Amino acid sequence: MVATGSMKNKSGECVCELLERRYDHNCIEKELDFWERCLVEPERPVDVSEDRTCLQLAKMFEGCLSRSKKTALHCSSVLVPERLTWRVAREVLRLSSCEPCGLRGCVLYVHLELDKGVKRLERIVYDASVVPTFELTLVFKQDGTAWPSLRDFLFMGSCFAPSLRHALKLSPGFRLVKQKLYSSAAGTVIEEC
Repeated sequence: MVATGSMKNKSGECVCELLERRYDHNCIEKELDFWERCLVEPERPVDVSEDRTCLQLAKMFEGCLSRSKKTALHCSSVLVPERLTWRVAREVLRLSSCEPCGLRGCVLYVHLELDKGVKRLERIVYDASVVPTFELTLVFKQDGTAWPSLRDFLFMGSCFAPSLRHALKLSPGFRLVKQKLYSSAAGTVIEEC
């Protein structure tokens, strides 16, 4: 299906024509919703420096998770969904874009939401030479659908239980909480992604 500016949103004619060709109605609705969003929210051009900053931030998050796996998380590996750190970095850049110092004025607290509560992983200051103007709290989420490995299950509760879990799988979802520090309009913004 090709989206054009002249296409009517979910027009009855278009849907009826596709139904006559034996297309699934739900599939048609999803397809039209997708193209409708593309037409309403055109993708903005990406700045090269913004792309580089995004990559740098993504690597910072990966480093944070890597350092935390032995200390705070007590596991041998952390399984991160594809492009999760990239998506988080994009959201962090978006939330910091309207700040006076941008990302340079950010203090970022990284947490992980586990079954038993939230664990603090790291505090990241993007530029220590700038006085922070806002804080972002990033909460990664554990994938609740992940089954424990057989090895973890066999050793569970025994006196020979390993000190490290085998692997921790992250969910593709995350939460970002933004709090302004030095503003008369100080408030909290919560983003669930």
